[in-house]
Amino acid sequence: MISTDLNIILPETVLAVYAMLALVGAVYTGKDKLAPALVWATSGLFLALAFWIGTTGEGTRIAFGGMFVDDGFARFAKVVILLSAAAVLVMSEAYMERRGILRFEYPLLIALSAVGMMMMVSAGDLMALYMGLELQSLALYVVASLRRDSAKSTEAGLKYFVLGALSSGLLLYGASLTYGYAGTTLFSGIIQTATEGQMSIGLLIGLVLLISGLAFKVSAVPFHMWTPDVYEGSPTPVTAFFATAPKVAAMGLFARVMHDAFGNATADWGQVVALLSLLSMFLGAVAAIGQRDIKRLMAYSSIAHMGYALMGLASGTLLGVQAMLIYMAIYVTMNVGTFAFILSMSRDGQPVTDIRALGMYSRREPGKALAMLVLLFSLAGVPPLVGFFGKFYVLRAAYEAGLAWLAIAGVVASVIGAFYYLRIVFYMYFGEEREDRLDAGRSPVLWGFLMGSALIMVVGVVNLFGIEGAAQAAAATLVN
Repeated sequence: MISTDLNIILPETVLAVYAMLALVGAVYTGKDKLAPALVWATSGLFLALAFWIGTTGEGTRIAFGGMFVDDGFARFAKVVILLSAAAVLVMSEAYMERRGILRFEYPLLIALSAVGMMMMVSAGDLMALYMGLELQSLALYVVASLRRDSAKSTEAGLKYFVLGALSSGLLLYGASLTYGYAGTTLFSGIIQTATEGQMSIGLLIGLVLLISGLAFKVSAVPFHMWTPDVYEGSPTPVTAFFATAPKVAAMGLFARVMHDAFGNATADWGQVVALLSLLSMFLGAVAAIGQRDIKRLMAYSSIAHMGYALMGLASGTLLGVQAMLIYMAIYVTMNVGTFAFILSMSRDGQPVTDIRALGMYSRREPGKALAMLVLLFSLAGVPPLVGFFGKFYVLRAAYEAGLAWLAIAGVVASVIGAFYYLRIVFYMYFGEEREDRLDAGRSPVLWGFLMGSALIMVVGVVNLFGIEGAAQAAAATLVN
C-alpha cells in the first residue's frame, strides 16, 4: 500500500529530493558560482516532469487515504505550472546575473514552491491543502525579498509575509470550523455533509473563511491589497513568476476545494465567488488606468484576469471549470511573453519600468513592438487573438449557468480595461520620443519568449493547440 502511495507522488518526491540535494551540494561547493547551472538544471527538470506527468498519467489515483489525488485535473494544472516555472527561470538567468542578484537559493526556492503548488492542486484533504499552500508561500516570501540591498524588495517580502500570515489564519480558522461541523478533514467526507440547503451556519462560516483565504492567494478583491506593492517591489523575474505558476496553482486549489469538498452546495458558494469575480474585474480595470509603472499595471491586470477566471468557477459547471483551465493556460502564456518584454526594458544597464519610456519604441525595435502589441491586444481580449477566446469561454460558461448579469459585467469591465493596454501601444507607436532611449534588446532568450508567445496568440486561434479537449477531460474528472 505504501509503495503504491509513494509511486503516485513520485514526481513531487523527485523534485523535492532534487531541491534538497542541490541545496546541500551548493552549500558545500562554490555557492553562487553554481547558480546559472542550477537555473538550467532546475528548468530542465521542470520540463522533464511536465512531459512525464502529461504523458504517463491516466484515470484517478488516490494516495494516503484520500489526502492526495492524482487525476486529470491535477495533471493538467501541474503541466501548466511546471512549464511556466521553467520558462520564467530561463528568462530570469541572464537578467539576474547582470545585476548581481543571481544566488543559488533562487532556483531551489522556485523548485520547492513548485512542489507546494503540485501538492495544492492534488490536495484531497484540508491538512494536505495547508501543507502545499504553506510550502509554496514560504518560498515565495523569501524570493520576493531576494534583493537584500533594496528597501522596496525587502518591503515587498515583508508585506507579502504579514498579509500572507493573515490569510493563512483565515484559512486555518475556516478549515477548523469545517472539520468541527463536518467531522472530517477529507474532502470526500465534507461533501456528504455540505449539501444544498442543509448546511449548518457553522459550516457556512467555515466555507466563507476558506474562500477568503483562497481569494488572497489568487489576488481577488477585496483580498488583493498585497499585489501591486509586491509586484512593484520584487525583482522583475520574481514578479514574472508571481504572475504565472502560483496563480494557476491557487486557482486549481480553489476549484478543487469548491467542487471536491462543497460540490453539492454550488448555489451557496457560487454567489460568493461571483461577487469576488465582479469586484476583481472592475477594480483591476479601473485602478490600472492611473498607473505609470508597468509592473504595478500588470499587478492590477492580474487582479482583473483572476476575476475572469473566477467567473468560470462561479458557474459551478463542467463548462465553467473547462473555461477556467483554458483561461489560465492562455493567461500564463500571455504573461510569459509580456514579462519577457518588461525584462528587456533597460537604460544604461538599469531596469526601467515607466511606460512613458516606450515613446516611439516601434521606430527603433519594430519587431518587438509588434509582438508586444499582439500580446497587449490579446490581454485586452481583442478578437481574433487567443486571449479573446479565453474570455469568450468564461463569458459563455457564466451565461449558460444563469449568470447573464456577470457575463455582461465582464464585457463592460473588459472594455474599460482595454484602455490601459492600448495606452502602452499608443506610447510605443505615437508617443513622444525621449532623448534617454531604452537600450537595444540584447538577450536572444527574452526575444525568443516574446516572439514565441506573440506567435501563439496568433496561430493558436486555429484550435487553441488542442487544449480545449485536454481541459474538458481535466474538468470532467473534477466535476462528476
